[in-house]
Amino acid sequence: MEDARETPERQPDETALPVRVKASVYRLYPTRKQEGTLLWTLRRCKELYNASLEERTAAYKMAGVSVSYGMQSEQLPQLKEERPEYQEIYSQVQQDVLRRLDKAMKAFFRRVDEGQPPGYPRYKSNARYRSFTYPQSGYEIIGALTSHDTKKKKTCRLKLSKIGHLKMVMHRPIKGTIKGCTIKHDGDQWYAVFSVEQAIGATPVHPSTKTVGIDMGITSYATLSTGEQIANPRIYRSTEQQIKEAHRRLSRRKRGSHRRARAKRALTRLYRKVRHRRQDFLHKASRQLVNQYGMLVFEALQIPNMTARPKLKPAEAPAPLQGSNSGTAAAVTHYLPNGAAAKGGLNKSILDAAWGRFITLCACKAEEAGGMVVKVAPQQTSQLCSGCGVLVPKDLSVRWHSCPTCGAELDRDENAALNILRRYELHGPIRERKKRKATRKVVGVGSAPQRSVPSKEGADHCRSPRL
Repeated sequence: MEDARETPERQPDETALPVRVKASVYRLYPTRKQEGTLLWTLRRCKELYNASLEERTAAYKMAGVSVSYGMQSEQLPQLKEERPEYQEIYSQVQQDVLRRLDKAMKAFFRRVDEGQPPGYPRYKSNARYRSFTYPQSGYEIIGALTSHDTKKKKTCRLKLSKIGHLKMVMHRPIKGTIKGCTIKHDGDQWYAVFSVEQAIGATPVHPSTKTVGIDMGITSYATLSTGEQIANPRIYRSTEQQIKEAHRRLSRRKRGSHRRARAKRALTRLYRKVRHRRQDFLHKASRQLVNQYGMLVFEALQIPNMTARPKLKPAEAPAPLQGSNSGTAAAVTHYLPNGAAAKGGLNKSILDAAWGRFITLCACKAEEAGGMVVKVAPQQTSQLCSGCGVLVPKDLSVRWHSCPTCGAELDRDENAALNILRRYELHGPIRERKKRKATRKVVGVGSAPQRSVPSKEGADHCRSPRL
């Protein structure tokens, strides 16, 4: 992240190697007093975020002025004078809060320009603001684990400015240069997330030259063109009943009570367990594939379209009876069954499988190992026969492919994996489509210029009283 101070321009180094940014996550074990300090810091950061969002919104509504990050960061010294408690928070942590809001506003304007649903940034509650960041300095690892240590785990200390020394368990050493530290609150647990830059040396050569087509599914998680299958663990489905019971217990507790807080922590632990189990499975499965094959071919799946809700089917309104007072009665719209219940269960299974995350992990691991991940068009890979290429229509419930032309008999997913591999060999990878910007002009908050600098009177007039 760029420093606020002016620095002389550096000449580009032609010998500098490209870098890769990774995140290393470690568990923190703060004391009860330190945990109170961390929660207090989170609440103050949340208040600063909401006050800054209110200032931007009010400034545009009252004076048509777009408040920028620079304008708000200049108010931080005055904020510390009016609110002395903000002197107990590291200055760069407060600047990072304003950068988060600026990033959210830029994403809002980008969606408006592209004609997408805008999604104006929302005010954060305690449950929705769960982390704060030291972007450049203010943190230090004392007694860090090195590559020469023989122990698998080592307890060290993470020194945070304005907070103190926190106990941290390093399960592996950090390889690279640390560029930032984020303290994350997840239920009743705390984590330190380090942004690490790693220099990329010479591109490695993958030991295998094999190419495999992979068909993602629900019955089996992945089916390879070699006939191998990866079983679907159905991680959320296996814990769904426990999650439902935890939700019912939470709904019966009185708001603001200690029993409701305990029920909420129990529900959070269940969701965290599902998330960690899924992440563990995806990492192991992707590593196994990348180690075995040099080229992985997937379908370019449009998961948001696959998990969209079915459209409503309005029924034809019956003709009003003669003599009835139909003009005064309220109009009632009737709808036909559209399979929303069955589609909802399918959507839940697709999202539980996390296909997009799996393909992303395969691509990252393949890049480091010298392999490659490509995508092909997904149209009719399950309907075409991999033996003769004839179209054999079949419903989703039909799990076996039988070709009446060439007599091919094989699993439906294996047939799709063979078609995926053949499509890549014949036509190559699919080209990424560029997003087209909307041509219509949107009038409203999204059309405000972001970089206009108002006069001093306007800035004072639009300044939020909470800041």
